[in-house]
Amino acid sequence: MIEERAESVGFAALKQAVTEMSESYRVGRVVCTPEAYLVTRMPATYAAAWKVLRELRDMPVRNVLDIGAGTGAASLAAREFFPDATITMIERDAAWSGIAREWLADASMVTGDVVSMRALPAHDLVIAAYSLGELRESITARLWEAARVALVVIEPGTPSGFARVRGMRAELLAAGGHIAAPCPGGVACPMDGRDWCHFAARVERSSLHRRMKDAELGYEDEKYSYVAVTREPVEPAAARILRRPRHQPGFITLETCTPEGLRTERIGKRDRDRFRQARQASWGDPLS
Repeated sequence: MIEERAESVGFAALKQAVTEMSESYRVGRVVCTPEAYLVTRMPATYAAAWKVLRELRDMPVRNVLDIGAGTGAASLAAREFFPDATITMIERDAAWSGIAREWLADASMVTGDVVSMRALPAHDLVIAAYSLGELRESITARLWEAARVALVVIEPGTPSGFARVRGMRAELLAAGGHIAAPCPGGVACPMDGRDWCHFAARVERSSLHRRMKDAELGYEDEKYSYVAVTREPVEPAAARILRRPRHQPGFITLETCTPEGLRTERIGKRDRDRFRQARQASWGDPLS
């Protein structure tokens, strides 16, 4: 479907649209056509949502509500982990919701502005992925009220994206929520103003994607920040890896977030079990 839509627009027009979209992201406002988004952004947002929702794959989710669903990337990722769950998507742009219907024909689609909705329909899992940065008012309370089992918020892995996630995290903890990921529990966030918590999802670029961006590499890393909050207490990770592990002769260095705060761990070969775990670990993984 992506290739067909791209061909209908034409290479030159699509490349110009992709350029304009990239420039709008840099200045903090989103201006893009559905086709430009499908080619260059949807694979990335899907990859980020997939990595985040994997953290909740054992939760009892029978239905999913996707807020600001766009072209349906987060809902597609949810379908991977909750194949029997019913899905409802809310999207204000009819052109975008029409594309989402093509991916998920059996899902329910509500075309409307979530800000103007006084209450959201209750679902086991509520997802707000790459959709809150455009809103001028907080809808945290309404999202949490609608979440019977869990709420997931995903934003770009930028200082401003993390600031939104961090603010919502504080609101949700104050409302009685329990952190499932990425934080090791509900302790105060140890990040100071010079750094921000974010992770990366590796995305394989299609041939068309590489041509649109004049890219040499066959992949890119989508940076994202997120929080997953549950109604019932869960067992959080003992620690979370915050940066790519640094492999050096004889040892591996991990930057982690723990209940006691940020920590740099240097794990040597003598600690066989820990070294084996560190050698297989990736940025964003939990650490026991």
